[in-house]
Amino acid sequence: METTKYLLAEDHLPKNWYNVAADLPVPLAPSLHPATGQPIGPADLAPLFPMSLIEQEVSTERYIPIPQEVLEVYQLWRPSPLIRARRLEKALGTPARIYYKYEGVSPVGSHKANTAVPQAFYNKAAGVKRLTTETGAGQWGSALSMSSAFFGLECKVFMVKVSYLQKPYRRGLMESFGGTVVASPSTETACGRAVLAEHPDSPGSLGIAISEAVEIAAQSADTKYALGSVLNHVLLHQTVIGLETLEQMQMANDYPDVVIACTGGGSNFAGLAFPFIGQKLRGEANVRVIAVEPSACPSLTKGPFAYDFGDTGHLTPLVKMNTLGSTFVPAGIHAGGLRYHGMAPMVSHLLNLKQMEAVAVNQLETFAAGITFTRAEGILPAPEANHAIAVAIREALRCKEEGVSQSILFNLSGHGNFDLQAYMDYQMGKLHDYEYPAEEIAMALAGLPSVKDF
Repeated sequence: METTKYLLAEDHLPKNWYNVAADLPVPLAPSLHPATGQPIGPADLAPLFPMSLIEQEVSTERYIPIPQEVLEVYQLWRPSPLIRARRLEKALGTPARIYYKYEGVSPVGSHKANTAVPQAFYNKAAGVKRLTTETGAGQWGSALSMSSAFFGLECKVFMVKVSYLQKPYRRGLMESFGGTVVASPSTETACGRAVLAEHPDSPGSLGIAISEAVEIAAQSADTKYALGSVLNHVLLHQTVIGLETLEQMQMANDYPDVVIACTGGGSNFAGLAFPFIGQKLRGEANVRVIAVEPSACPSLTKGPFAYDFGDTGHLTPLVKMNTLGSTFVPAGIHAGGLRYHGMAPMVSHLLNLKQMEAVAVNQLETFAAGITFTRAEGILPAPEANHAIAVAIREALRCKEEGVSQSILFNLSGHGNFDLQAYMDYQMGKLHDYEYPAEEIAMALAGLPSVKDF
């Protein structure tokens, strides 16, 4: 098995990001221009992103150097700890060895800072003055607001309205960093006004919020758009998680049989899993990799692998991904970061290549898992991370039933200290599971664009 130590600085920080595109047996399908249906080039993305990020988006180099300025900020919290969940193992009575990579130690309490910092850095270097973005649960918006403050940029965040109302302290954190936060759909954009005209009480969705942020960015020469998940360069930046974990597992003299992470757009899943999938693709190791999504928004387990828009207003390029349809608005589950109609093209592609598995879990099971974890390990997980914990517990109980000792690794993508209302609602019996809205998704899928498949 190839060692990763040559990639690491003396302080155990990765010096490079890992690009899984280099090891794919079949290349990723190209992104298409929304007007022509033809593959896009760098010039088509230039209104939204600086060229440095566009180059990373299309790169097939295996390792991409991390700038020194980014490493200096990473050192505020990286490397993040890999923890053996011995108390959880005991509580479950399992022979399995359970490990979790804890990303809640970042200043904003989640993995999102791993890409927010480089995105702010590259935009600042390109002369950008302001960034616009969307956020679901607020973790990405918090991370970009912080990173914008670090590099002297303005930051405007369109926060999905249901989360804007559910999570006021996330909004407060963004504003403390200097970010401007707007509930989406809003009256500030043509896209937002169109949604409100048809659905005045719309809870919003990440697809709508993306449209609003893209619309604002496209109208100003000194403004660019920053995305917290889905795109290749975003997933690339997150691989510091998995690269660190590879070395930490070596230090523990162990290697996972199962790697688990929650998936909404794919960023924290890719961050942990891609370096392990890379070893698998290169024939250096064999590991089960499981992506966990909410049953209320099951893009990987229920959505077709097809070209679709990344946003509701159809301003973004078409990408080939597992999708529930760009107009689908998920139920207002508390895992706001997982309420996206599509999945990252690279994650979708790897699922299509059968390099990973996907499973959907209901909301009540995830909160029960989070409570079990909290009472055993002392950390309150974010509602999104509870999805990974739920399946880690399933796998640990399977090991108990089968009498096998396997190593289970999951990504605890952030803490739930700003999500206490969700936990209070759960313990008071106010939360419930959402049925898979087959009719609504069928309506949204009926609007999939008709384009040539490349």
